[in-house]
Amino acid sequence: MSASKVVVVESPAKAKTINKYLGSDYFVIASYGHIRDLPPKDGSVETDNDFAMTWEVDSKSKQHINDIANACNNASELILATDPDREGEAISWHIQDELKKRKKIKDINVSRVVFHEITKTAVLNAMKNPRDLDQDLIDAYLARRALDYLVGFTLSPVLWRKLPGAKSAGRVQSVALRLICEREAQIEIFKNREYWSVETNMLTINDHPFNARLTYLNGKKLSKFDLNNETSAKDAVAMVENSKFNIKNIERKTISRNPSPPFTTSTLQQEASRKLSMGTSKTMQVAQKLYEGMNIGLGETVGLITYMRTDSTTLSNDALSSARTAISVYYGDQYLPDSPRIYKTKAKNAQEAHEAVRPTDLSRRPQDVAQYLDRDQLRLYELIWKRTLSSQMASAKLDQVAIDISDENTKVTLRSNCSVVKFDGFLKLYLEDKDDDDGKDDDQHKRLPNMEVGDKSQMIKSTANQHFTQPPPRYSEASLVKKMEELGIGRPSTYASILRVLQNREYVILDKRRFTPQDRGRLVTTFLSRFFEKYFDYDFTANLEEQLDHVSDGKLNWKQVLRDFWENFNDLAEKTKGLTGTEVRDRLDSDLGQHFFKADKDGSTEAARKCPSCDNGRLNLNFGRFGAFIACSNYPECKFTRELAKAVATAQGDGDGIAVIDEAEYPQKLGVDPNSGEDINLKKGPYGLYVQIGEAPPKEKGKKAIKPKRASLLKGMDPEDMDVALALKLLSLPRHIGDHPESGELILAGVGRYGPYLKHGAAFTSLPPDDDILSIGMNRAVEVLAEAAAKGKGIPAKEIGKHPTDGDIITIQSGRFGPYVKHGKLNAPIGRGTLPDDVTLEMAVEYLKIRAEKLAAKKAMGKKSPAKKTKAKKASAKKASAKKASAKKPKPNKP
Repeated sequence: MSASKVVVVESPAKAKTINKYLGSDYFVIASYGHIRDLPPKDGSVETDNDFAMTWEVDSKSKQHINDIANACNNASELILATDPDREGEAISWHIQDELKKRKKIKDINVSRVVFHEITKTAVLNAMKNPRDLDQDLIDAYLARRALDYLVGFTLSPVLWRKLPGAKSAGRVQSVALRLICEREAQIEIFKNREYWSVETNMLTINDHPFNARLTYLNGKKLSKFDLNNETSAKDAVAMVENSKFNIKNIERKTISRNPSPPFTTSTLQQEASRKLSMGTSKTMQVAQKLYEGMNIGLGETVGLITYMRTDSTTLSNDALSSARTAISVYYGDQYLPDSPRIYKTKAKNAQEAHEAVRPTDLSRRPQDVAQYLDRDQLRLYELIWKRTLSSQMASAKLDQVAIDISDENTKVTLRSNCSVVKFDGFLKLYLEDKDDDDGKDDDQHKRLPNMEVGDKSQMIKSTANQHFTQPPPRYSEASLVKKMEELGIGRPSTYASILRVLQNREYVILDKRRFTPQDRGRLVTTFLSRFFEKYFDYDFTANLEEQLDHVSDGKLNWKQVLRDFWENFNDLAEKTKGLTGTEVRDRLDSDLGQHFFKADKDGSTEAARKCPSCDNGRLNLNFGRFGAFIACSNYPECKFTRELAKAVATAQGDGDGIAVIDEAEYPQKLGVDPNSGEDINLKKGPYGLYVQIGEAPPKEKGKKAIKPKRASLLKGMDPEDMDVALALKLLSLPRHIGDHPESGELILAGVGRYGPYLKHGAAFTSLPPDDDILSIGMNRAVEVLAEAAAKGKGIPAKEIGKHPTDGDIITIQSGRFGPYVKHGKLNAPIGRGTLPDDVTLEMAVEYLKIRAEKLAAKKAMGKKSPAKKTKAKKASAKKASAKKASAKKPKPNKP
């Protein structure tokens, strides 16, 4: 490499584009994102050593950092040009620190540049304005990474011990999960209320139709629930129909509606979700590609948008000028305001990308680049282009009209509203979607005929409409991102990864674009809220984010933030470890009682907790090896259990539109065994349904426990079809079919580890799926065995001859992986494509010889010399000692 200046960016696509802009004096190379992280093991952050952190180059990144190090061998300058945000600053610091350790940049000038857009002009201008790494941003990154590590590696083991089935917990992800779970709890306890409205069809004096709604009755303004049943609604309709109306009052006013600011990361994610049905992760992936650059027929790759991780709503002077020119050219001067619109960033501490997300060239319309982009790229680019341009357009003017129509005594008053666009302004190009949770009416598209005060109005028809209040909707990606931003939880650049982690851990599912918490997520949230309430409180999390922002501003020491957090958090974690399983179970059972058990009108769940299997048992939340379930308090005498999903379905079902799962309770008595007189029960275990005769007698001391005979239901069996006769057939397996007509050996039919099988002599053959193991007869069994033997499967052991060296018998037989020859303890597979009947003694001896040689070579390779054994033993002892030492909990470092 002859270039004297090395430039490091994050992605190879960006490297290729920027290399063309800079020329032969520069060598642009990609880091492929982060090159180092904390090793995923205890002790990577040393709390008793002032939070010293151990970094490790990721296995996937070793070659990348080696390439960067090699590129620096003959370089005069290293320019770190990773992304212009906090993570980008951290990546640059990691690269510089790693190269320092390797003594690769001792005599090299190192600088930092940022590219807010990947265009030739922007890149060349950035190269003229290098700076040093921002230590405040790096410190904020170190604090954030250490906090996330300490929370994860302290809290997750507590979860695993106290909450079987839980996977892990994160500092910010767990708070986002709490939002989803609390919304679900609100939905579950929501009681809808009935209310009615009265709508009328009217005619003006000139016979022009319009609609109005009842607002006053008997001279009193109606509140939402004044008409709360059909009788009161029909009485109101009767009064309306018996009244004669005049126009009492007309209110007219003109309002201005201003455009929304350009996109930040958060608002881009929200609008892409609402308008394009594009998830947060997908949005960021597509935006990354638009930022890094596309080939749009100009002979070089060009970035189409500015950097997409930003909290800023600011536009540069060049962008403002370009926007005003585009508006004038494409829409006319009437759509230009007198001066550019300046938006102020509302975020407490904006990301260091200083502009909003915008097109790099506003004269580049979506239709101009459509042929070079795929569907998602074009849709997102068009969204960004329209939002940016509309943010600089004139305000829309709307005429609002409200008309009151009353009877002569003013006992009954109707109102009609409309909103008419007088001048569309920015609405010509872009209308921001309302949050789909607001539920407000929009009268924008209604128009009213001309009317004057005193005009008579005729009522044509009056209708009473029934309504019910609705619970708050589950969070969508857009509404959850909006809520997190409002609360100050996390940062917009992390929202996509937060939502992805919650789904990957199976704490939530995204169904019909709405988040529904799973029971595992509910349990984790309840556990954390109960035992770590302070640390997963919304205000605490937001305040901690604000402290990290102060670190990036240079106002706080990052290690002091860690000290303030760690000491109390660690003490609480140690205290929680001392809780018994019963204490944890009882508290969670109390908090989630109405989730798992249907409450009565007084809010009590006791009636729903009565065990259906025994007389005096109470159903409670319990934990086992495979997670949580509902069990009887009389265990082990009463072994009744219920899955959480079925418990929830029963608890939340109310017969009014919410389906209740038809739940079968186990054990179920099927009948009595005619031979032993014992009960035959259908039961449910951790591996599925099974039938069992009788119960296990108490174990006698010094004797082996006696297990009752049981058999699992076969795949595809419906438990509702199970009766005594079918259960006895299952319990009779393996059953005798008869002796093989040729070999004379017994054929058995049974069910084993790999499903239904036929046993012929010592050989096993899997039964085809279309055959029934309970009813297969001799003719079909012989046919199945013959078909298997033709393929070298399921053949009984067959003698080939005696081995020439020792005279022992060599046999050929079938195994799990096909036919093989056997000599003593040595097994050797036969050649691929060779039929068992074609194997001769000479061939069998050769197969065995090859197999023996392979085993001997493998053994020789794995054999260690005495010196190596001693060295390995010492290394093992050293490793064990280190592991033992790391198991000790480090004492917190007190300030």
